[in-house]
Amino acid sequence: MSESTPATPQQYVQQKAASSGSSFYYAFLFLPAQKRAAITAFYAFCREVDDVVDEVMDPGVAQTKLAWWQNEVRQAFAGKPSHPVLQALMPHAPAFGIEQRHLMAVIEGCQMDLQQTRYLDFAGLQRYCHLVAGVVGEVSARIFGQTQPQTTDYAHQLGLALQLTNIIRDVGEDAMRGRIYLPISDLQHFGVKASAILAREYSPEFVELMRYQAQRAHQYYDKALALLPAADRRAQKPGLMMASIYRTLLREIEQENFQVLHQRISLTPLRKFWLAWKVQALGAHRI
Repeated sequence: MSESTPATPQQYVQQKAASSGSSFYYAFLFLPAQKRAAITAFYAFCREVDDVVDEVMDPGVAQTKLAWWQNEVRQAFAGKPSHPVLQALMPHAPAFGIEQRHLMAVIEGCQMDLQQTRYLDFAGLQRYCHLVAGVVGEVSARIFGQTQPQTTDYAHQLGLALQLTNIIRDVGEDAMRGRIYLPISDLQHFGVKASAILAREYSPEFVELMRYQAQRAHQYYDKALALLPAADRRAQKPGLMMASIYRTLLREIEQENFQVLHQRISLTPLRKFWLAWKVQALGAHRI
């Protein structure tokens, strides 16, 4: 059987997750089988809807596809999933408290991407991050084994920190798509024109703007780690692995003086695995 036609929903989501090359994959490796199957299926769902925005050039077609996904989610929670991603995910939904509203929120975040290419202020950006990252963090925390209510707050703050790191890393790539996720109010404060970012022009002001964004991301990492209850630290190790990988990436970008407009700064697979393994073996004392 060819690799391009997985035989089962489980194989489909495994292939989707592995082929993405994402850091998330390294955090899943250390999970027991049922949790790994659930988070892989959920992550594959997030990738599917995110790919609609990134890969479909016509916004009208992308909107139609996202509307299809909304209907597919409703059908899945009514017991009739047709897409392999939801066929793989739905058996795990009751055990881990995955609800229809969670999946709908992720789709809503992708719809925002189709309707909006600028954010006036950080409050507006936070709303977007809540949908595409905070809710993802909330579902992930449930799958990993949340026992304390406060762990949801930790998951949302960590999701925000991870998304802000993504935004910092991807400024150049987003500019090529005509998108700027950095709040317009921050650009104005630092004297950076949107046109300069779209043209991918470096300046001392741009570096200062990015330094400010990085400091904000670090604050949310610290906030998240402070919120995580001690009782859930062991279960939430996969999220802490993500924090370690992404915060290391953020520090790397800082060391490179935010040279993000013409390149994508990244960590090697081996380094990601090493960072994940360190959290697994030694805990999360130095994130």
